[in-house]
Amino acid sequence: LSILLSLLLPAQPSRSPDCGGILTPAGLSYFAEVSKPHTEAVLRRQLVADPDLSQSSSKPSRNSIASVNVSELSLSLVPHAGLRLSIDADLGISSAPSATRVKRLSILADLHVEMNLEGNMELVTSSCKPTLEGTQSSSEEVESKSSSSELDKISVDKVCLEVSKLLLSPNERLISLTTQFPVTASCQAQYVPLAVPMFSEQGIIISLQTTFQVAGIPIPLPVSPVPFSMPEPASSSSSHLTLAFSEHFYTSLFFALEIAGAFNMTLLSPLTTRTVAQRIPQVGSLFQEDVPVVLQAVFRSSPRVQLEEGKAALRLFLTVHVGAGAAGFQSFLSVSVVSVPRECARCAPGVWGAELSLAASDVGSVPAAALRELLLPTVQREVPAQLNEVLSEGIFLPHVSGFTYTDVAVAIHRDYVLVPCNLQLQER
Repeated sequence: LSILLSLLLPAQPSRSPDCGGILTPAGLSYFAEVSKPHTEAVLRRQLVADPDLSQSSSKPSRNSIASVNVSELSLSLVPHAGLRLSIDADLGISSAPSATRVKRLSILADLHVEMNLEGNMELVTSSCKPTLEGTQSSSEEVESKSSSSELDKISVDKVCLEVSKLLLSPNERLISLTTQFPVTASCQAQYVPLAVPMFSEQGIIISLQTTFQVAGIPIPLPVSPVPFSMPEPASSSSSHLTLAFSEHFYTSLFFALEIAGAFNMTLLSPLTTRTVAQRIPQVGSLFQEDVPVVLQAVFRSSPRVQLEEGKAALRLFLTVHVGAGAAGFQSFLSVSVVSVPRECARCAPGVWGAELSLAASDVGSVPAAALRELLLPTVQREVPAQLNEVLSEGIFLPHVSGFTYTDVAVAIHRDYVLVPCNLQLQER
């Protein structure tokens, strides 16, 4: 396998998205809501830590910030540009042991997203404007240069540095988006952002390309015949996030699983060489004793996923080797299997159809009716069951650390699948 993959490696994957997501204004509001405690902690850590905020002045002041309470925090979209962060915090200012007054600190900061050298997205501050209530409303205050205005001036100078510190945690979470995760024991997947997100009134649109590694070696994926772009979200959607996966995403996933050998399977069969010889007499001359017949199935080409409005179908192309032997597997028959698409997202035994045809034989010609009678029940029962066992583990959706998805729904459309969901912050 490693030799095969190394031969394929020079083929460079095309830089085109096969999935992505749209973070809606409702999702931004949720992010703002859960970010208030972190924002308050960051501001309090620095602003309260310095008991003498006028240390740069020749006249030290005894004023100090005793408390910080973030009352409002919001994130709003700036189409074609980025985000606007708005913070209102009440500062408890102590000027004497028994005297404390409250001032309102307001911060407006514009944020945009850049791609760093490692290919990760980063939130960056493009402008920052903090104001402290009352500091510029009265010329008398400015002229008096009181200890209060001294405190206000130096506090404001520190605020923009603290805003940049607020972005450290979100940027750590953004890095986690590109983490490799296991699909099977030998197959890993990774979602790679291709460019900075697009900002529109509908939300933040992120385009991703899925890459796979098998045995630690990147595999070249099939080229998508149709460029994929994120569909416009419904304006009435109340979901925090809508993920979208193209038909090509599923093609790539099944291709990677096939390369990793996840679909190679041994099918449990009730047949023995004696029961097979009743329909194929030549088998009796190959095996003197009655031994169990074994069916080994391998994919001869990648599965194909077909997405239509409201339904999904999976087409499989397998070769089933039929054999037996006490000392080792001795194949005497090979059968080509092509699944018959049904309107179902999972391969359910009993409703999964298949067509069989003779591919190779060491026992002469075999009537099609005999193939169906002997092999079709086992193939129709075991292939979907074992395929579902592989797929039952699922695949990690694109996500950042610390958040899980709730209220997940799935909507199948022609050529793509939409997954609207809500976000939930995990407790540390």
